[in-house]
Amino acid sequence: MKSRLLFLVMFAAVLGGSLYGQLNDYKYIIVPKKFDSYKEENKYQTSTTIKHLFAQRGFNVVYDDALPTELSKDRCMGLLVNLEDISSMFSTKTIVVLKDCQSNEVFRTVEGRSKVKEFKAAYSDALKKSFSSFDRIQYKYTPKEKHNMTEEPITVSFENDVKSLDEKPKAKIVVQEATPENQSFKSMEPKPSDFQKAVMPAAEALTSVLLYAQPIENGYQLVDSSPKVRLKLMETALENVFLVNFEGRNGVVLKDNDKWFLEFVENGKKKVEELTIKF
Repeated sequence: MKSRLLFLVMFAAVLGGSLYGQLNDYKYIIVPKKFDSYKEENKYQTSTTIKHLFAQRGFNVVYDDALPTELSKDRCMGLLVNLEDISSMFSTKTIVVLKDCQSNEVFRTVEGRSKVKEFKAAYSDALKKSFSSFDRIQYKYTPKEKHNMTEEPITVSFENDVKSLDEKPKAKIVVQEATPENQSFKSMEPKPSDFQKAVMPAAEALTSVLLYAQPIENGYQLVDSSPKVRLKLMETALENVFLVNFEGRNGVVLKDNDKWFLEFVENGKKKVEELTIKF
C-alpha cells in the first residue's frame, strides 16, 4: 500500500507540468447532474461533491443544464466530467475522467478508495482521494491564440490576361476590383504543400517513452506524460503476464529478468519490444 501511494506522488509530480498547460486550454468544467453509472440525479451527492472539489481548486465549474451562453455556442471551451464508479462489495472506488467536446479523454485521476460503510460519506472520501491528482496543478485559463490570416490584395495588370488564360485555362477563385483606375485581386486559390509528416512505427514510439501504470478494473492502463492512454493490460492467471490489444493485434506484456516486454505477431512473424514501465 505504501509503495502504491509513493508511486502516485511521483506520478503526479512528473505529470504536473504537462497537465498544467493542457487543462489551461479549457475555460469550463461541465458536471452532469446525473452520471451514466446511476439512474438518479446526484446519487450519493456525487455531482455536488465533484462540483465543490473543482471549485475549491479554482476551476470555473458549471452543471450541464446551466451552461453560460458562450459555452452553449462552443462546447469545445469546456471539459465534460465522467465518473467511473468501480466499487466492490467491500470498498467504494471512484475515478474522475475529463473529456473534450469530441469525447477524447484529456485527463484521468487516480483511483480513490474508501472503506467507510455509509454511502454518502464513502463517496465523499473516495472522490477527495481521486482529486489528489489535481493538487499539483495550478489552473489558470489561457485562451488559445488565433492567427491572423489576412493578406493584402496583390495589384496586377490584366493587359495580357486573355492570352494567358487561352493558353493555360485554370479555375481561380478571386476577390476582384475592376475599375478603369484600379484593377486588383486577392487570390484564394489553394497552394500545394510540400510538407511531409514524419511517420514513426507505433511499436518504436512505445519503446522510446516512459509509461506509467495506473490501476483499472482487471488490470492496468499505461499512460505517457501527456497523459495519453497507450496500452491497457488485462490480468491473467500468471503473475506479471498481461493480455493486450496493440494496434489491432493481440499480444502480451510480460516481465522477464526485471524487464518488461511487449510480444505480438506482425506479418506472420513474432515481434518483441522492450517497454519502460513504472508501477
